Amino acid sequence: MNRRTKPRLNSNLDALWQDQRPAKITNLSAGGCYLDTVGEVQEGEVVGFRVLLPDDDWLYLEGEVRHHSVGSGFGVRFVDLNEEQAEKLQWLLRIVAESGPDEQLSGDLVEE
Repeated sequence: MNRRTKPRLNSNLDALWQDQRPAKITNLSAGGCYLDTVGEVQEGEVVGFRVLLPDDDWLYLEGEVRHHSVGSGFGVRFVDLNEEQAEKLQWLLRIVAESGPDEQLSGDLVEE
């Protein structure tokens, strides 16, 4: 059963989490994202991470780990977004949705 309430977009965004561990955000929605990375997390844990924006600024977000695959990554549901974070996230979602398939940001809807 799909519990997501917001459509996810395919993406290829650079991110950093937990002591500068590199990650790729491979899909993104207003409610959460998937971080393709290695590292240990537990379901229910809240992790902080930074996303590199197209304007070379960083957006700090926190998310609760909803699921994980050891050695390949984890999905999070965003928690406690302030107004600035929510606005930047909406801006980023618009850019991802408008980008073409050959660009770093992909706007293809993930089929569920």
